[in-house]
Amino acid sequence: MSESPVDLRTDVAHSARMYDYFLGGKDSYEADRVAAEQALQQFPSVRLTARTNRDFMRHATDYLVGQGIRQFLDIGTGIPTSPNLHEVAQASAPESRIVYVDNDPLVLAHARALLVSAPEGSTAYVQADAGDPASILAAPELAATLDLSKPVAVSLMALLHFVPGDVYDIVRTLMAPLAPGSYLAMSHVTTDFDDGDHDPDGMARLLQVYADRGIAVRPRTRAEVARFFDGLELVSPGVEVIHRWRNEGIDRPRSYDKQISLYGAVGRKV
Repeated sequence: MSESPVDLRTDVAHSARMYDYFLGGKDSYEADRVAAEQALQQFPSVRLTARTNRDFMRHATDYLVGQGIRQFLDIGTGIPTSPNLHEVAQASAPESRIVYVDNDPLVLAHARALLVSAPEGSTAYVQADAGDPASILAAPELAATLDLSKPVAVSLMALLHFVPGDVYDIVRTLMAPLAPGSYLAMSHVTTDFDDGDHDPDGMARLLQVYADRGIAVRPRTRAEVARFFDGLELVSPGVEVIHRWRNEGIDRPRSYDKQISLYGAVGRKV
């Protein structure tokens, strides 16, 4: 991992630092806090959305460990906010091996927190761009940590709506070399629950706050999220609002869907 100085661009709002702020973290700067507070004005549920997304990561990881997965590739890791994916996986399966990937200099600055593995397992950090999946797969840290001849779970939590270009090709490239029995787990923002372009409580108002600061966000419909799983076997219940995914015992009103506005799904390579 590089020891060179990191330019954190503290004068410009950053999506990872805003997310950390929503989660109650301390790794943010004035520009991030101003943007985050404006986001809260436009979409007051954004803190709930962020926390529910974190819950979904834990829920999906627990499910994957229960399916025998012991290798994880977490792309778009974000600022370390405990519990991280390796803490969740290794709590049940200490031998789990995790590779974290991010291209954010702030994540690099904090990456050592991601490398405190259980002694039975292993973690590694790769500084790479999600838009260049070939470079991720070719990283020596990945080759030293994961055995691609055995199943791997790729985790893409609240990431692809921030990635420009052909995101479907990115997913196909990542999944292509993985062994049968591998999984894709992801969450993705949607405006499916907005009531129109001028919905005063809609997710689109939050996304405009990001766009005004040069942070492009591309929401997708349920059908568009399902396309990421073409060729994979979707785990029941398929593409679902993240708080409803395999949470049959939790009864929340449909109005809660609009407050969350993130789809989640897990699919298996056969």
